[in-house]
Amino acid sequence: MTTSAIDLHELLRAFSERFGDAEGVRCFFAPGRVNLIGEHTDYNGGYVFPAALTFGTYALVKPRNDGMYRFRSMQFAAEADVAVSAVEFRKEDDWANYPKGVLAELLKLEDGAYASKLRGADILYVGNVPNGAGLSSSASIELATALAISTLAQIELPMLTLVKLSQLAENRFVGVNCGIMDQFAVGMGKRDHAVMLKCDTLDYQYVPFRIDGCKLVITNTNKRRGLADSKYNERRQQCEDGVQLLKEKLPRLGNLGELSLEQWEQVKSAISDPIIRNRAEHVVTEDDRVLRARSSLEQGDLATFGKLMNASHESLRDLYEVTGFELDTLYEVASGIKGCVGTRMTGAGFGGCNVSIVKDEAVETFQRTVAEQYTAKTGLVPSFYVCEIGDGAKELQL
Repeated sequence: MTTSAIDLHELLRAFSERFGDAEGVRCFFAPGRVNLIGEHTDYNGGYVFPAALTFGTYALVKPRNDGMYRFRSMQFAAEADVAVSAVEFRKEDDWANYPKGVLAELLKLEDGAYASKLRGADILYVGNVPNGAGLSSSASIELATALAISTLAQIELPMLTLVKLSQLAENRFVGVNCGIMDQFAVGMGKRDHAVMLKCDTLDYQYVPFRIDGCKLVITNTNKRRGLADSKYNERRQQCEDGVQLLKEKLPRLGNLGELSLEQWEQVKSAISDPIIRNRAEHVVTEDDRVLRARSSLEQGDLATFGKLMNASHESLRDLYEVTGFELDTLYEVASGIKGCVGTRMTGAGFGGCNVSIVKDEAVETFQRTVAEQYTAKTGLVPSFYVCEIGDGAKELQL
């Protein structure tokens, strides 16, 4: 199956039902993202290798002049009406805290220099990113909001500024201590390319994603996982603890992403706690896998790329311990299917999705076999998305 297509005319009708007149409405889009390899390295200053997808979040927006922002969704019942003078986190606002966080950061930008331009808007969201699947539905909402609100207010900001602002919204307002990968991929994605990103410096490179004769298949475990409630923040703290211990041997070490494999072998004895050492070892070896994955993709060596994907999952399972029964079951089933070039969990883990590269002729067999065996072992029914790589956040012409 694929994600359902969005009918923009139906969206306009829905906007009229919720807000009245749809005249003058503009439409903004921000994609979901999939990370091909490089997991839990972003907040450690390491390398990631994500790509924007062709499905995501659509935001229909109409300006107001009374300082009120009204947020509505076609997926969620929660609604939020927010005055620019009183933007605060409220648990009962649920999903709307993501766009509210973006608004809060826009109000703070450059010491409030743009606050007078933020005069309000009615915004209706609809998305076809599976919520809670680890494909960055939250970052998709944030970038759609950031681009829409800033454009309507005639605040010209580079996309990279909107990316950083959206990450701050999630960190400071929502309370999820995420790295920058999700927002970067959603904002800066490029059709038919993956993005090689060094997360501490934001140096990046577009790498053509050529998988001729294969398809990119995302499998959703359909085990919902809430990122803020997961052990994500615990893992981040363990990595920071590892850096502090390593400073005994490398006083100037800023993050795990600065370590090469060779350096790691020389200094890892400074970490006596086996759990913290495992967490750090995953990050350092995963960084090395990303570098090798880029090279293999540039050389058209999909077989090596696939082996690196598999090794990534096994490290996330054994060293970082963020997979769990459902994701490991998907990995075991998928990796055993003829025609599956490589497969791994993607996203934060603890549920969510698996990403695979599958030969064209094996895609139907892959989906059928994975579904049968996964359901037999877990009792859950997986969803499949045969994906294409698309552009980052942009305005669409209605």
